[in-house]
Amino acid sequence: MKYLILSLFAALMLQACSSESTPKVEGDTERILTIDELDTIPLPEFKYNPDPIKLEVIERVRTTCPVCNELKAYKYVGPFYCIEEVEGICPWCIKDGSATKKYNGSTQDWSSCDSVDSHEYKYELTKRTPGYFGWQQEYWLSHCGDFCAIIDYVGWEDIEHLEQELLPDLASIKKDYNISQEELETNMKEGSMTMQGYLFQCIKCNQHRICADAL
Repeated sequence: MKYLILSLFAALMLQACSSESTPKVEGDTERILTIDELDTIPLPEFKYNPDPIKLEVIERVRTTCPVCNELKAYKYVGPFYCIEEVEGICPWCIKDGSATKKYNGSTQDWSSCDSVDSHEYKYELTKRTPGYFGWQQEYWLSHCGDFCAIIDYVGWEDIEHLEQELLPDLASIKKDYNISQEELETNMKEGSMTMQGYLFQCIKCNQHRICADAL
């Protein structure tokens, strides 16, 4: 009888824990919340990556975050450098730094960044900011002593109107890849693209910058 009572008690506790961990509609103990019902909290803002959904590093999909253990409507799918294989991290745990702290990881390689005036800027970028998808190793540009915001993945047609503003960076790209202006434009054209551009903008003076990589 003693073992039967203990077994019943353990089963009841397990049921109670399961009920608390799975969000359900109030008054309906069976139906799990839909993604629309979960999507009630605004996404956090990231000063170095203002539109991570456009950059496809945050997706709208149901996820149980392995950091906060909560069911969320969005998950981070961008670069995450750590020893363990981690999936389903929510954007809120990227924003508050709890994800990189738990896994001793980062969202951007420390060595693949321009120099900045403060170590805090580097911490904010690598520990609390969604990364972006590069063809090779992602690189983060800076301006006015701080990191720029990543704007978009671009081809030549997207930046042609910014050519004068981007001249110094374009000159560096041509030198690094030993190509002419004509070759640069051809390599970055849609349909025959063999070089991907990454457009940034200074968060202080709005100056545009660009870096690129190739297949």
